[in-house]
Amino acid sequence: MSEPHRQLGGFEQAVLLALVSLKDEAYGVSIRNELERQLGRSVSFGAVYTTLDRLLVKGLVNTHLGEPTSERGGRAKKFFTIDRRGVEALRHARHAAQTLWASTPLPRTR
Repeated sequence: MSEPHRQLGGFEQAVLLALVSLKDEAYGVSIRNELERQLGRSVSFGAVYTTLDRLLVKGLVNTHLGEPTSERGGRAKKFFTIDRRGVEALRHARHAAQTLWASTPLPRTR
């Protein structure tokens, strides 16, 4: 039986891949901007943070606070990084999708 943390939705996969792309610069605004760039559509902060919270609960990402900045009124940015289990979940999702695509030819269109 598969583990719940390995079952990722499409947007969860996109968020995890954004964290991989952004490396040490993954915080709310940069994650949203990366998702919009990659997906070619508008993405709300609510969707990003809801998904990040869900990934935290699943144990697939970690957080840490940066240094407080005057630009942010003395508040620190919350940075996100993908965890080892997050990488494993992405690998599992990629393998599952590749298997499905390889075994399911699309019908011809007219």
